[in-house]
Amino acid sequence: MEGKKNQMTRSGLEKLENELHYLKVEKRQEIAQKIKEAREQGDLSENAEYDAAKDEQRDIEARIEELENILKNAEVVGDDDVEEGTIGIGSQVKLKDLDEDEEVIYKIVGTTEANVLEGFISNDSPLGRALIGKKKNTKVEVDAPGGVIKYKIMSVKKY
Repeated sequence: MEGKKNQMTRSGLEKLENELHYLKVEKRQEIAQKIKEAREQGDLSENAEYDAAKDEQRDIEARIEELENILKNAEVVGDDDVEEGTIGIGSQVKLKDLDEDEEVIYKIVGTTEANVLEGFISNDSPLGRALIGKKKNTKVEVDAPGGVIKYKIMSVKKY
């Protein structure tokens, strides 16, 4: 990730900044307290609570480092970066699956914000790449593991 810009929405940036602050301020203190209490119990070589607290501390420090790298290379894509009615990062799109005759709604976000279960798809995903730069009423085809999926873009708006 070093040097590569992480495109993201303003809300995605704020979410990561809040997580980083929480980990640094609250979680670090909480873990330090757990380690202190475990140490007070005596022999550390057979102390499961101490081992668990140290493991948790290591995981938190790794996540803090990951978040700091993401934020250091963050590039917020704003409303002015994409023409009105054109799909870009920060767009909400309603698509009609032409084969299944079903409609789905996705929000296009940067890679670090993607969560398909919540309707957030990455601009680098096959569907995201197919949609970027397109407008309402355009048809797109996406190569998926199960074959080609055909969509019609029903609406595009900022979210």
